[in-house]
Amino acid sequence: MSHMPDGAAADAPSGPGFTRGLGPVAATFLVAGNMIGSGVFLLPASLAAIGSASIIGWAVASVGGLILALVFALLGIMRPDVNGLVRYPADALHPVFGFLSWGAYWLGAWVGNVAIAIAAVGYLAVFLPGLIGPVASLATTLAIIWAMVAANLWGPRAVAWLAGSTLIVGLVPILAAIALGVLNFDPAIFWGSWNVSGQPLSQVVPGSLVMIFWAFMGLESASVAAAAVDDPRRNLPIAALSGVALAAVVYTAATAAVMGVIPAGRLAASTAPFADMVAMAAGPVAGAVVAACALAKTLGTLGGWVLVAAEAGRTGAASGYLPRALSSRGVRNTPVRDILLVGLLMSLAALATLSPTLTTQFNALINASVLMILAVYILCALALARFASAIERPGRRWAVRAIGVAAAAFCVWMILASL
Repeated sequence: MSHMPDGAAADAPSGPGFTRGLGPVAATFLVAGNMIGSGVFLLPASLAAIGSASIIGWAVASVGGLILALVFALLGIMRPDVNGLVRYPADALHPVFGFLSWGAYWLGAWVGNVAIAIAAVGYLAVFLPGLIGPVASLATTLAIIWAMVAANLWGPRAVAWLAGSTLIVGLVPILAAIALGVLNFDPAIFWGSWNVSGQPLSQVVPGSLVMIFWAFMGLESASVAAAAVDDPRRNLPIAALSGVALAAVVYTAATAAVMGVIPAGRLAASTAPFADMVAMAAGPVAGAVVAACALAKTLGTLGGWVLVAAEAGRTGAASGYLPRALSSRGVRNTPVRDILLVGLLMSLAALATLSPTLTTQFNALINASVLMILAVYILCALALARFASAIERPGRRWAVRAIGVAAAAFCVWMILASL
């Protein structure tokens, strides 16, 4: 997850001799890079309960992700705004929808953070198997949460260094899984795990979409690129669609690779699916390296998202959505009380969702987080449909409106299918 969204973009400097610095290719990798991260590290184990038929779910989710990416690209062109996830619904619909959008985003952020911490515990357990078990897992999750809280209290630079230093490292598990999966793919394992539940695919696939969409959180960051892309009216939609498509292909290939090496029954019990897959294909040392990379990336991602959730809380307090007493600025401009509040809420969420297995707890957390973020997406998509009224050309106006309505309808369908 990351974020921000006809007019202001068009008024920015442009023309011969001026460039914003990012063409369509660079912007594509910016969007894909913002998406590809720790979100998928535990997903193959979660999807094992469905089977390799979840690949169909990845395809459907990718189509929806592309439509939503286009929504935020168009919003980025029409109304650039770093607080767009709140401002779009407030400006287009009603101020109360701005509050609802902020609230859903803030809740989704810190609930999702606990899921990231759970993924970190799973990969840490590769080195410390004794961490598996409700009590030990909870203690480790809380320790990780408060370690990241401490890093944020130290200052934004520490968090930025942690996130930046683990950025490339996070690609190692995914790329290793794809490469080794191609070399060791067993069609018998893949097809043998096709539909584990035995239920009709018309029920299984829609029900998997919310879980799968966890990996697509952050597609809204396409709109941030509006301020940095050369000729945004042309290149931003290209970058948004290409970036999401690239991330979707990488995620789908990685999931298929894991499911073509590890049978569904064994995969469902894994706390570190990419490490286990690499260990089977290339030996335990390689598996340990992948586990270490995944662990580093989840910690880096979590550190950054604790700050995002805290800043969202600070924005809410400044807007009157939260009591101002819960927000403060300390040394180095650090939102101390906001960070501590997020740490406390994350701890309560970890305790409230304590489950017999990490995968069960992870699934509960990502489902809750994604449902809340989807509510934000619905409001922003409807905002785009409303903003389209200002477009003079009828054909373009109806096309933009149709994109907004289609994106909102897709999100509503996903929510209803998950119930």
